[in-house]
Amino acid sequence: MRRRGAPHVLVTGGAGFIGSHLLERLLREGNRVTCLDNFNPFYDPRVKRGNVEPFLSYSQFRLVEGDIRDAAVLSSLFRDRDIDVVVHLAAMAGVRPSVEDPQLYNDVNVLGTTNLLEHCREAGLKKFVFGSSSSVYGLNETVPFCEDATVGRTASPYGATKLAGEALCHTYHHLYEIPMVCLRFFTVYGPRQRPEMAIHKFIRLIHSGEEAPVYGDGSSRRDYTYVDDIVEGVTAAIECPCGFEIVNLGGSRTTALLELIRLIESCLGKKATVKVFPAQMGDVPITYASVEKGKRLLGCEPAVPIEEGIERTVRWFLEHHG
Repeated sequence: MRRRGAPHVLVTGGAGFIGSHLLERLLREGNRVTCLDNFNPFYDPRVKRGNVEPFLSYSQFRLVEGDIRDAAVLSSLFRDRDIDVVVHLAAMAGVRPSVEDPQLYNDVNVLGTTNLLEHCREAGLKKFVFGSSSSVYGLNETVPFCEDATVGRTASPYGATKLAGEALCHTYHHLYEIPMVCLRFFTVYGPRQRPEMAIHKFIRLIHSGEEAPVYGDGSSRRDYTYVDDIVEGVTAAIECPCGFEIVNLGGSRTTALLELIRLIESCLGKKATVKVFPAQMGDVPITYASVEKGKRLLGCEPAVPIEEGIERTVRWFLEHHG
C-alpha cells in the first residue's frame, strides 16, 4: 500500500549505484516509484539490471528504459504518469573519462538535463532534486568546502557540466518557481559501487593479488561518503520545503589515498601490491565537505565513518564476488 501523502517519484539513472539504493529506500517507505535508465555500456549493463531486478515484483514500481536526451521518451513518461518529484541522477559520471570525451559529457549532463527540466516545467512539477558533485569546487583551496564558496575553477569537463546543471536548476526555479535542491555528492562508496571507482577497484585488485594503481604520491585526500548517508540526504531533500538550495552531502572527514589502501588491506587481510603512476589530468588534491547546512536544512549528518563503511563494502564484495 502507498503511504498516505507519499509522492510519486521519478528517479533518473535509478539502475545505477546511488539510484538503486534510493529506489530501495523509497519503495520500502511505500512510495510509487518510476525508474528511468538507458542501461548504457559505461560499465556492464548486466550489473545495473541486477541492481533493479529485486524491485520488478513491486506493484508500485515501474521501470522505463530510455534516455533523458530523448524528448519522445520524456513526453510519454510525463503524459502517462502523475509524477510529483524528480530525483535526477542520470549522468555521464567520472572525472577522468570526461577528459577523454568532453562532448559526450556536455551532451548528456547539460543538454539532457535541459531536456528533462523542460518536461518538468510543462508538467508543473512539485520538486526537483539534482544530483550534483563535489567536482564543482574544482581547485578551491579553502577547506572545508562550503556551499556559498565561489565556484567556477573546475578542473574537469565533468565538474563543469555539473556546475552547468546547477545553473540550469537555478534558472528554472527563478523563471518557473519549481522548488529545487542541488545536492553535491562527495565521493560516494558502498555496496553496488561502480566497478571503476577507487574503493571497489582497490578491493577487487587487492583481493585477487593484482597490482593496485596509485596516481601521484598517494597523498591526495578525499571526503568519502557511505551511500546510506547519501540516500538519507536525498530523501530528506524530497520532503524539505524549499525554494532553491544547494547542499553538500559528505562525510565531513578526509582520508589520504594510501590510508584508504591500508584500511582495505586490513579488512581483506591481504597486502596490496601498489604500482605508482603520474598524477592524472582532472584530479584535485583534496575534497572536504562542510555539512553544517545539511544538518540545519535537511536534519541529517554523516553517520557511517570510513572504517565501518569500508568493512561493510568489503563484506558485500566478498559475498557477491569473492
